[in-house]
Amino acid sequence: MAHFPVNHPARPIYRVLSGVIGLYILVFGVWGVVQTAGESLFGRESNWVLGLRTNLAFSLASVIFGAFLLVGASRRTNLGHYMNLTAGIIFLVTSILMMSVLQTDANFLNFSMSTVIVSMLFGLVLLGTGLYDKVGPPEHAEAARRHRKHPVSEAHTR
Repeated sequence: MAHFPVNHPARPIYRVLSGVIGLYILVFGVWGVVQTAGESLFGRESNWVLGLRTNLAFSLASVIFGAFLLVGASRRTNLGHYMNLTAGIIFLVTSILMMSVLQTDANFLNFSMSTVIVSMLFGLVLLGTGLYDKVGPPEHAEAARRHRKHPVSEAHTR
């Protein structure tokens, strides 16, 4: 079973970091919707917003995903933890899939290589924040701290 640190001291910083990423994605999405309004949903025109290429479908998805990340960052429960883990995986998988179809007609989200790189970076950061923002009762945090200091129990030393 994976071990996630509980009540990590830098948890507020990680929540702010995921919130900043969510805000960037939301602003990108809203600006993209404004810029691509009236065009086809999966158009392949040269629309650039905040350094990333977009179309109406990608902009709408970004609005939804940015709001999702802001909700996760605003929660002080494990909901944010799971949302960041999920978002990180989604960003990484999407960036790899879109990179594999970058120069084909299957590039329906109108990604460019810069969009792939930013998606990978956001995925890695969100996955990292998800790994360290787990919340739990003080007893669980203390047990995890004791385990880190003394990982070998008496039962295993005999």
